[in-house]
Amino acid sequence: MTEATTRNSAARKNEGGVLELIWIVFQALLIALVVRTFLFQPFNIPSGSLVPTLLVGDYLFVSKYSYGYSKYSFPLGLPLFEGRIMGSEPNRGDIAVFKLPKDGKTDYIKRVIGLPGDRIQMIDARLYINGQEAQRTPLPPYHTIDAFGRPADVPHYMETLPNGVSHEIIQKDGDSGYWSNTPVYTVPAGHFFMMGDNRDNSQDSRVLSEVGYVPFENLEGRAEIIFFSIDENASAWKLWEWPSTVRWNRIFQRIK
Repeated sequence: MTEATTRNSAARKNEGGVLELIWIVFQALLIALVVRTFLFQPFNIPSGSLVPTLLVGDYLFVSKYSYGYSKYSFPLGLPLFEGRIMGSEPNRGDIAVFKLPKDGKTDYIKRVIGLPGDRIQMIDARLYINGQEAQRTPLPPYHTIDAFGRPADVPHYMETLPNGVSHEIIQKDGDSGYWSNTPVYTVPAGHFFMMGDNRDNSQDSRVLSEVGYVPFENLEGRAEIIFFSIDENASAWKLWEWPSTVRWNRIFQRIK
């Protein structure tokens, strides 16, 4: 075998190795895209609107298949079709990720409180659904920080919705917060009323000009499990700080 033949053989072998690597990378990206689009999407909590259920620094998986698929299920919100396919409406009490109705781009995460046709109202910080007050059981004060960054203990309750779903809420401003008394909201057909568990620090469906009623089409998925959690002021990339900054007790916690 001549030297030229040997070089050509080596070149073809190297070329074949590069093409194989490109094919493997393409397959991996395709699988990741399919999983993210149809099964699970990672999501991190950017604000404290769902404290104490979800904390800033929580990373969670959202099931895309729970409510079926709409154009918002796909990257960049590609308008491949209108409405939903394989749709299944959320249950009251679900924590859901959705696209903000006013721009169709911003991701929000809140709890489903009102279903189509429901009448929702806050009276003295108590939640009323179709004229029925949701049961509110006092819990020990919740340790958090106030608007000035100082430690504070705030009112803390277990709230039970009409379908029996119970979840914790906090009220930094007690029973006299800005949204403690509201008009009656009647949820339109095909829409849902979303609220945060941190009742005095959540921009949600109570603010009609900013969030309002959320169309079924805008729902992206249901929050299922926390797969990672780190202190709010810590950096996830600083692995050497993990022993003291990772919230180990929250990892693999089911969301409810």
